[in-house]
Amino acid sequence: MGIILWIIFGALAGWIASKIVGTDGQQGAIMNIVMGIIGAFVGGLLWGLISGDGFDADFNIGSLIVAIIGAIVVSLVLGKLTGKRTV
Repeated sequence: MGIILWIIFGALAGWIASKIVGTDGQQGAIMNIVMGIIGAFVGGLLWGLISGDGFDADFNIGSLIVAIIGAIVVSLVLGKLTGKRTV
């Protein structure tokens, strides 16, 4: 059950981030999931560097916000690396 929740959580975070960045029309559901999961990891690492705290793997609004911010960062960096305009 845990992996299914992570996929749903990643999809939600990736979808929200793609709406914010403006890449929703360019990526499908699978890419939203991938971006959300990678974004959760990157966001957790960034949060750990900023706050000095480790990140937790709980499903709560704080974790969702960190995952969304991480997915936005990943999306913007990927856009710069590939030369695709995101916004």
